[in-house]
Amino acid sequence: MSHRMKERLAYHLNEQRQRIEYLKKHYGQFKVSEVTLDQIFNGIRGVTLLITDTSYVDPHQGIRIRDFTIPELLRILPKAPGSAFPLAGGLYYLLMTGEVPDEAEAWEVEATWRERMAVPEHVFRVIDAMPRDAHPMTLLSQAILALQTESIFAKRYEEGISKPAFWGYYLEDSLNLTAKLPVLAAYIYNRKYQRGEHIPPHPDLDWSANFAYMIGRSDDPIFVELMRLYFVLHSDHEGGNVTAYSANVVSSSLADIYFTASAGINGLAGPLHGLANQECTRWLLRVLHHFGGLPSEEQLEAYVRDQLEKGMTIPGYGHAVLRTVDPRFTALADLAETYFPQDTLYRLVKRVYAVVPRVLSSLGKVKNPWPNVDAISGALLYHFGVRQLDFYTVLFGISRMLGVTAQTVWARGLYKPLERPKSITSQMLEAMIAQTGETAPAPLASAPVA
Repeated sequence: MSHRMKERLAYHLNEQRQRIEYLKKHYGQFKVSEVTLDQIFNGIRGVTLLITDTSYVDPHQGIRIRDFTIPELLRILPKAPGSAFPLAGGLYYLLMTGEVPDEAEAWEVEATWRERMAVPEHVFRVIDAMPRDAHPMTLLSQAILALQTESIFAKRYEEGISKPAFWGYYLEDSLNLTAKLPVLAAYIYNRKYQRGEHIPPHPDLDWSANFAYMIGRSDDPIFVELMRLYFVLHSDHEGGNVTAYSANVVSSSLADIYFTASAGINGLAGPLHGLANQECTRWLLRVLHHFGGLPSEEQLEAYVRDQLEKGMTIPGYGHAVLRTVDPRFTALADLAETYFPQDTLYRLVKRVYAVVPRVLSSLGKVKNPWPNVDAISGALLYHFGVRQLDFYTVLFGISRMLGVTAQTVWARGLYKPLERPKSITSQMLEAMIAQTGETAPAPLASAPVA
């Protein structure tokens, strides 16, 4: 396996344990945040509850992975020969250790993945047993669950191991799982959309390029570049998004990495989260269809205002944390501008970007009128002929599992406990308010039972 990565990870886990023990001992009662009634009823949004060292979403700089911005990340991480974008292996080394790898360390992770890409036959049979119209995210989740038979941690835990040993087995399982994710995604794509042909991974290609190869698209070097960029950009996003938080809660029960990853994938499949990329692309295609081609800015503005007046949203615009253009949007736009600036769907993306923030700002109701990564990612996939919109979230998913597995290994290495927040009833909440002496209009009477 990637021995250097494991060695450096062990060093930093020990260092972080000492920091945490010091903080708990001396500052255990330090108040980090307060919770309001609104926050409780609105999905605990904005409440600081988690420590996630792999990444942080800065409202003005976007995602910082191990404290590096997206532009910094794209510059400093090792790249394949002739490529402008990082190796996923180097990114994984950074996520796991917090250290920027050199080329040898990045390629060591890539080599570890290549050694572990073989998928047990029963996993393919599970996918094949599903109906042809099953959503590809359903297939990915089931395939990951089917891999649970391979969990090293689960076997060792049953035999009896001590808590300090947990993280090492989670790391082994994480490397095994992440190695197989491009194979699973390619198998699902080929089965649903390309007559079921199965192309085994190439022994000489990096993790990202191998996905392109396995769906028969490695002859297009720009598509390979897009995959390298795409998998870096979608890899991690703090710990509070649905994917990461679902995985964190499940893992806290000591469920192995396969149960954990499947839980994260299930959360990603929701239209308010990972499916947003396909919804954005679908909206762009509807706009083109509505106008019979690319609309002018004036036509587009009228269309957008009409949509908003009808109570509809413009998908891809706005973000729970960001207050600026998502740097991931910018990185993808730079690639498109370099290689296919005249693509019609990309030109529409640019036109929407020129119009929508201005419209949303004029209405004064939106904290962040700027585009996020979903506003463009699907348009680039569509350009390269990947036009099965329901598959887009699978690519998002296999990328995001890089961050989820890194977070999970760290959680076990830092002995994080079972997640168990306390809940109260709404009647108890009303009683708490009454004790403060606050008054409010009487609640509406309950509706009569029909």
